Amino acid sequence: MTAIVQNLVTSGVFELDGGSWDVDNNVWIVGDDAEVIVIDAAHDAKAIENVVGDRKLVAIVCTHAHNDHVNAAPALAEATGAPILLHPADRVVWDLTHPDRTPDGELADGQTITIAGTDLRVIHTPGHAPGAVCLYAEELGVLFTGDTLFHGGPGATGRSYSDYPTIVKSIREKLFTLPDATKVHTGHGEGTKLGAEKSASSGWEQP
Repeated sequence: MTAIVQNLVTSGVFELDGGSWDVDNNVWIVGDDAEVIVIDAAHDAKAIENVVGDRKLVAIVCTHAHNDHVNAAPALAEATGAPILLHPADRVVWDLTHPDRTPDGELADGQTITIAGTDLRVIHTPGHAPGAVCLYAEELGVLFTGDTLFHGGPGATGRSYSDYPTIVKSIREKLFTLPDATKVHTGHGEGTKLGAEKSASSGWEQP
């Protein structure tokens, strides 16, 4: 059985650099009837646990460590026994939210996470955050981009630990090389197609 993708939207507050903003986050659950991974445990561990149900939660994968993407991760890990995985370059961001709880494992560029017989390739895409990653499931034709790429362009880079030229370089060199038909599942809001964002990218400010 090929893995399926489920989406849960949770609501909460994003906090950084002394500011706070109400946000809705996409939580992605990927797997089958027996096992799943969760991509970005945002805001509401119990709601995520309810969607997981009696399936085995193999891992909690963090696309990056902004609080609105990881604030429910420790509680979900405690409830399920699943490890939290984060790229080590984002520990500086993680520690702002969870200074007393370290992630359980590291993500690396090119690493493969296999769930329900489906491979997801980790792609390190710094810019929105230093350890930001995307996850590419070639078999499903799906790319999980966190806050790196949205419908309408790159993720925000106006706050600490972010950089506009870096995010544009990541997207152009690491994401736009994937098939245009690839569905983009984002960290917030509606999805898009990779080809559509590539076509619109000529209008981006050059890094």
